[in-house]
Amino acid sequence: MNSSAPFGILGGTFDPIHIGHLRLAIEAADACRLREVRLIPAGTPPHRPPPRAPAWQRLQMARLAAANCPGLIVDDREASKDRPCYTVETLAEMREELGDDVPLCLIVGADAFGDLPTWHRWRDLFALAHFIIARRPGAGDAPWPEALRAECVERIRPGWKDLATAPAGRVVSIEIPLLDISASGIRARLAAGGNVRYLLPDPVLDYIQTNNQYSGG
Repeated sequence: MNSSAPFGILGGTFDPIHIGHLRLAIEAADACRLREVRLIPAGTPPHRPPPRAPAWQRLQMARLAAANCPGLIVDDREASKDRPCYTVETLAEMREELGDDVPLCLIVGADAFGDLPTWHRWRDLFALAHFIIARRPGAGDAPWPEALRAECVERIRPGWKDLATAPAGRVVSIEIPLLDISASGIRARLAAGGNVRYLLPDPVLDYIQTNNQYSGG
C-alpha cells in the first residue's frame, strides 16, 4: 500500500467482534485504498450500558479476529484506560502520534453518523479525521439532523481519491454487503445455547467457548 494512503479507524465495543465488523473494515480498506484499519475496542463506552465482556477480553477477541487479516491492526489505547473514552480524544492522540499531515479516516455506519451531533465535541471531529460512511445497498437513510447537514454540505466528496489529498474534514460514502449480524444477536444465541459458528471467526468462538463467555443471558 502506498505510504501516503490514509489510515482507517474502526471503533466499537466489539462485544464480541464478529464477521460484520471485519467485513466493514475490509470493505472500507478496499473501497478507499486505506493503508491499514485500526480496530479500537472501547474500554468504558460513555453513551451506552457497560459491555458484557470486560475490556481485556474484548481486546483479546479482537486480536484473535485480526490475526490472519492483513491490514487490520488492533489498537488498545481505549481498552487500556479505566475511564470513559471519547472519540475526539482518541483521534487527537492518534493525530499527535502520526502527525498533522497524515489522512485519518473514521469508519462509521450510516445510522451512527446520523447520530453524530450527540457525540462529545462532535464538530471538532472534522478537524481531526475524514468520515467514511458505510451504507447497505438499497437501504434508505434517515434524514440527517439540520446541524449535521449544514456541517457536511461543503464536506461531501464523491470518492476515495479526495481522502488522500487532505488530512481531515471530508465525508465519503461506500456501500457494504448486507450482513444481518449483530453482537447482541450473537450474545442472545449463546445465552440460549444456540450455534453461532460462521457469524464470528473460529478463534473468537473458541475463545468464547473456552472462557464460557456470554452464557446465561
